[in-house]
Amino acid sequence: MRVIEPPLFLLREISIIGVSEADSGESKLQHVTREQIEQIVRNEITGSYFTIDLAIIHQAFIKLPWVRTVQVHRDWPSGLKVMLEEHVVLAQWGSNALVNTYGEVFRATIDKELPVFIGPMEESSQEIARQYATFSHLLEPLRQRIAEIHLSPRYAWRIRLETGTVLELGREQMRARLARYTAVYDQSIAKLSQQGPLAYLDLRYPNGFAVRMPETMQSAPRKPGARKET
Repeated sequence: MRVIEPPLFLLREISIIGVSEADSGESKLQHVTREQIEQIVRNEITGSYFTIDLAIIHQAFIKLPWVRTVQVHRDWPSGLKVMLEEHVVLAQWGSNALVNTYGEVFRATIDKELPVFIGPMEESSQEIARQYATFSHLLEPLRQRIAEIHLSPRYAWRIRLETGTVLELGREQMRARLARYTAVYDQSIAKLSQQGPLAYLDLRYPNGFAVRMPETMQSAPRKPGARKET
């Protein structure tokens, strides 16, 4: 999009360019609106080609909710180039923020159903995003999708699937435990869920699982006497 200034300004042309996070190529802006851009142009861009303050322009654009990075350059002989990278949303952070594909928390609104990340602090969002990718890949053969991933203050992991089933992974060997779940699902767990999704599976047992059926809401170890790990 190009915004042309009246001839009396030495700075005559401002180019607003969307940048893709994948390859730094140009992309269409999805969330930054023309109205937001025009307001910044009117209120913040003053001076000539040589006197304009690039830092002020950078600050004005970076404050927009969906902008992740900004690059501002003079474009000889009378132009200004503003390159904007928008956040690409991955998940919802709690109930009042979003997480982008870098695992960074940002605050914006979107009308879209997203997986929910819950953690003890915002700084844990990147670790949750990494584990979300790993867990999703492990669940892919079963076509099961994560609705919520929870990291407790003690760094124990829990997953809630879109079916409503909760998978307790604990603090150690999370990937191995989830891999074991997917490996035996068709042979054993799927039979238990024929009447509907299971309410809860505790995967922290070394030789089996604890299962809570939705009807009884009671746990029953898959292998009696198995000792639970953390």
